[in-house]
Amino acid sequence: MEAIITGDIINSRKVSPDDWLPALKSVLKRYGKEPKNWEIYRGDSFQLNTATIDALEVAIRIKAEIKQWAGLDVRLAIGLGEVTYRSAKITESNGTAFLNSGACFDELKKQTLAIKTPNKDLDAALNVMLSLVTLTMERWTETSAKLVKLKLDHPEANQMEIAKKIGKDGQSTISEGLKRAGYDEIQKVLDYYKLKIQSL
Repeated sequence: MEAIITGDIINSRKVSPDDWLPALKSVLKRYGKEPKNWEIYRGDSFQLNTATIDALEVAIRIKAEIKQWAGLDVRLAIGLGEVTYRSAKITESNGTAFLNSGACFDELKKQTLAIKTPNKDLDAALNVMLSLVTLTMERWTETSAKLVKLKLDHPEANQMEIAKKIGKDGQSTISEGLKRAGYDEIQKVLDYYKLKIQSL
């Protein structure tokens, strides 16, 4: 089983792509090669093939990257399933992972992060959790987004080390910032996701 993330940038025209496009590419490049594993199309839409265990963390990392620009956000649909036809370009590949991701993306209304797996009961539980954590994520300031991205990139780093990377004073500022960003709650949802995905 594999994961396909389909996404698009919200309000992409409000910020120059010279700013956010290299940042988006830098995240996508971590998970494979263009255009086999990921591709950006129609200017602000993209697709990424990644391991199922990592998919939710990858989606949150993309959100944390994009929300470092005021006014920008990203819609993300995670589809889990099989990849039965693999083309040189991800946008020409096929399988239930792609169908689930596409269907999930089409069903996104005000929600900006959702998942569709082969298990409807799991989908129901995960999507309730995601709707709750996205309430917090959608209110991230640019600093909150940067903090979450740094913490995801350096999970072993303590708050003093994070403070140094971000150029802030003291761990209390970082602790408060991560609290406001809902980092602990996000981490609990990620742990639950990883546990449940292994039993699919």
